Amino acid sequence: MTDADVQEFITRFAAAWATRDGEAFLALWHPDGVLHSPLYDRPVAGKELGRLTELVRETAPDHVWQLLDWTARGAVVVVEWQATRTAGGSRIDWRGIDKFRLSEGRIVEERVYFDTAPLRAARTGAVAEPMIRLP
Repeated sequence: MTDADVQEFITRFAAAWATRDGEAFLALWHPDGVLHSPLYDRPVAGKELGRLTELVRETAPDHVWQLLDWTARGAVVVVEWQATRTAGGSRIDWRGIDKFRLSEGRIVEERVYFDTAPLRAARTGAVAEPMIRLP
């Protein structure tokens, strides 16, 4: 992939998040692609991304995703992002990384990495506590 191809992919991915457009997400994915994320109870097929976008919109209507940075090497693209939403009556902010493997400009594999503790705590009304408190 050329730098221009990667930049176009990043622009389209960020725009899909900004509009939360299921069709725009589907256009980014190879139908046989697979999403791995700690949010879901199983891997998600690329062809399911339209419905997944609807589920996110339903369960987190105020969810905002923002691109912070990205890098690429060949067909591997990594994006750093931050997200915000309300859960359990509190605003939650978190950051994460998505690692994509692309083929012909479409996602064949995406792995999402982020700390789920703040979301899990908010779900039960608890406060996420650090593992170690420094002196």
